[in-house]
Amino acid sequence: MSNQKPLKKPPWLRRRLPASGKGAMVYQTLDDLHLNTVCESAMCPNRGQCFSEGTATFLLLGPDCTRSCRFCAVDKGKIKPPDPDEPQRVAQAAARFKLDYVVLTMVTRDDLPDGGAALVAESITRIKQALPHVMVEALISDLGGDEAALNTVLASEPEVLNHNLETIPRLYATVRPQAVYERSLQLLSRAARAGFITKSGLMLGLGEELDEVAVVMDDLLEAGCKILTLGQYLAPSKKHLAIERYVEPDEFDQLKALALGKGFSAVASAPFVRSSFRAKELYESALGPESA
Repeated sequence: MSNQKPLKKPPWLRRRLPASGKGAMVYQTLDDLHLNTVCESAMCPNRGQCFSEGTATFLLLGPDCTRSCRFCAVDKGKIKPPDPDEPQRVAQAAARFKLDYVVLTMVTRDDLPDGGAALVAESITRIKQALPHVMVEALISDLGGDEAALNTVLASEPEVLNHNLETIPRLYATVRPQAVYERSLQLLSRAARAGFITKSGLMLGLGEELDEVAVVMDDLLEAGCKILTLGQYLAPSKKHLAIERYVEPDEFDQLKALALGKGFSAVASAPFVRSSFRAKELYESALGPESA
C-alpha cells in the first residue's frame, strides 16, 4: 500500500441527498428497539437512500467487532456478551418496516464458542415467525471456519448465505489480517453444497489488478457462489487504508460483463454497490425466470 496523498473524489462519487421519506420512522424504530445497523456502523454511502425507503441492514452481536480489518469502520474492542433479546427485537423491527426481504449481518465474534451462530440463527427464525412470507439473507463472518457453527445458521434456512471475500488473496495480510482467503472460500463452498444460494463481494480500489479479480471470480464460481457484488472502497477515515485508485464506472460495467460471462447468476457492479445493494433483486435474478 502506498503513502500517497488522498485522491481527489471523482464526480461519479458525488450524489445528492435523498428525500427523507421513511427515514425518521427507521431511525425512531432503531432507537426504540436499541438495534444496530451496518448502514451506520460501517458508514455505508447508501444509508440515506435505504432509510428513506424504509429498510436497513441489521447488525447482530454488535456494535463492536473482535477483528481489526483495516478497511472497516465498525468499532473494535469493547466486546459485550450477546443480548438474548436481540433476535426478537430485530423481528419486531422487520415487522414494523413491513419488509419482504431482510438482510442480516453480524460483527465477527471470535470470543464466542460458536462465533455467534446461534444468535444469528435465532434471529432468522424469529423474523420468519413474525413475517411468514419473508425472505432472509444472512451476511455472516467466517465463524472461525467452524463447520458446526455454519450448520447452525443454515438450519434456520436463510434464502441467501452471504460471506464477503472483500479483496484478492495477495492483499489479505494488509486489508484483513485475521482472515484466511481459503477459509472463506470453504465456508461458501459448504453452504453451496448444502443447497443454499451463496453470495460474496469485493471492494475495489485497494491495489488489486484486473487479472487478480478475474481469478477470484473463478475461485468463487468453483466454490458454487451464484451472486457477486463489486463496489468502490471508500476509506472511512484517515486511520483506515488509503484508496489506491478510483475505479471508473465503465470498468465496473466491464467487470459485470466478465462475471456474468464466467457464469455468475446475478452481479451488481458499480461504485456505490455494497453487500446488501438491491439484495432482493439480485436474489430473484439468481433464481431465474421461475421467480417472476
